[in-house]
Amino acid sequence: MRDVYVVAVGLIPFGKYPDRGIKDLTGLVMKNLLAHSPLKQAAIEAAWMGNSGWGMSTGQHCIRGQVALTPLGIREIPIMNVENACAGGSSAFHGAWLGVAAGAYDVALAVGAEKTFVPPNADPETRKRGFNSFLAGTDVEVTTQLIERMQAEAEQKRRELEKSGKLEKGEGGGARSPFMDIYSMASRAHMERYGTTQEQLAVIAAKNHTHGSLNPDAQYRMTMTVKEVLEDRLVSYPLTRAMCAPVGDGAAAAILVSREVLSRLGDARPVKVRASVLASGSPQPGSQANRAVRKAYEMAGVGPDDIDTAEVHDATAFGELALTESLEFCKEGEGGPYAASGATQVGGSRPVNPSGGLECRGHPIGATGLAQIAEIVYQLRGDAGKRQVEGARIGLTENGGGFISNGEAAIAIHILEGPPSRR
Repeated sequence: MRDVYVVAVGLIPFGKYPDRGIKDLTGLVMKNLLAHSPLKQAAIEAAWMGNSGWGMSTGQHCIRGQVALTPLGIREIPIMNVENACAGGSSAFHGAWLGVAAGAYDVALAVGAEKTFVPPNADPETRKRGFNSFLAGTDVEVTTQLIERMQAEAEQKRRELEKSGKLEKGEGGGARSPFMDIYSMASRAHMERYGTTQEQLAVIAAKNHTHGSLNPDAQYRMTMTVKEVLEDRLVSYPLTRAMCAPVGDGAAAAILVSREVLSRLGDARPVKVRASVLASGSPQPGSQANRAVRKAYEMAGVGPDDIDTAEVHDATAFGELALTESLEFCKEGEGGPYAASGATQVGGSRPVNPSGGLECRGHPIGATGLAQIAEIVYQLRGDAGKRQVEGARIGLTENGGGFISNGEAAIAIHILEGPPSRR
C-alpha cells in the first residue's frame, strides 16, 4: 500500500440552513476546500460522497454524489456514494484513502453533506421523516421493539427523581432521537457498574462547550458551567440537553494524494494518514471499537500514549466517556474520573474534542466524520487558533455509525501525523 496524504480540508459552519439544500451545502464546502487546496478541481480523479438522509427527506435515494457534484463541474470521474449512518463521512474518507493507497488514483476527494434540521412549523409528515432518518441508523425491526422498553425505563427513572425531589414535576422526556435512549441506557449501566456520576458527564459537556466557544465553525459557541449543564432540560436520564448533540446541517471535505503528487506540490503542509480502519460492529457495546483501535494503532505503529489529541463520536457526553476507555486513554471504568481530572481539556495531557465535538460543533450525520478529520488537520498544522493543542503531532479520529442492538454498527478510526515542519 502507498503512503497517502491530506493536502486540503474544507468545512462550513455547522448549524441550521432551512433555505439551503444538499446541493447548496456541497457547493459551499467545495468552494471552501478549493480555496485552501494546492490543487485545482480538475486534478480530482475520483470522489466519495457521504450522506444518509437525502433520500428520506426529498426522495433523492440514489446517485447522490453525482447529483450534488455534477453542477459544480465534477463529472465523468468515478463517484462512489457512501451511506453508513453517522460514520458516512469517515467511510467516504476511508474509500478515498483506499483508492490512493491501492494505486488506483493519485488524487481523491471525500465529501460529506447532511441536513437533519426540520423547522418547527414543518408538517407532521416531514417531521416523521426526520425521526425515521434517525431510526434508520439501527436495525429498524429490532429497535422498534426496544424503543418502548427503553423509554419506559427512562420514564421510570424520571418519576423516581421527581419523587426524591431531585427533579421538578413534569420535567424531562419529550420528543427525541431513539439514540438518546440507547445512550442513556448504556450510561445508567456504566454508572451502576463503575460508580460513574451524572456530574462527571456534566464535566465533559461543560468542557466541550468551552472548546466549542473557541471554534468559529461550531453550531454552539457558548460556554456552560457544570451546574448549568446539570440544570438543563432532562432528555433521558442521566442525559440533559447540554450533554446531547444538536440537530443541524453542514458539510465537510478533504483532498487526499499520493506521495508522487505530493512531491510536485512544494510546501503543501501535508498531513500523513498513518492508519485508516473501517469495521462493522457488534451487539456488545465497545467491543468492536476496542478491536478496531488496536488494529489502527498497529497499522500506524503507535500506541494510545502517542496520541496528542483526538476527535471522538460524542453524540452524548457518555459517548465521549466510553470512548476514552475504548481507545485506551484510560482504563475501563475510569472514564469519569479521567474527564474530571482535566486531562481531556485543551491544556490537559490529552485534549479530546478540541472542536467542541458533536455536542457543540454539531452532528450533521454525513459530514461529521470529515469534520473530525478537518479539526485534526487544523490541529496538526497549528491552525486551530485559540483552541490549539500545543505541540500536537499525532491525532486520532473515531466516528461511529448507527447501532446493532446496543453496539456500534460501524466504526471508523483514523490516525494522522502532522507535517514535517511540525514534528
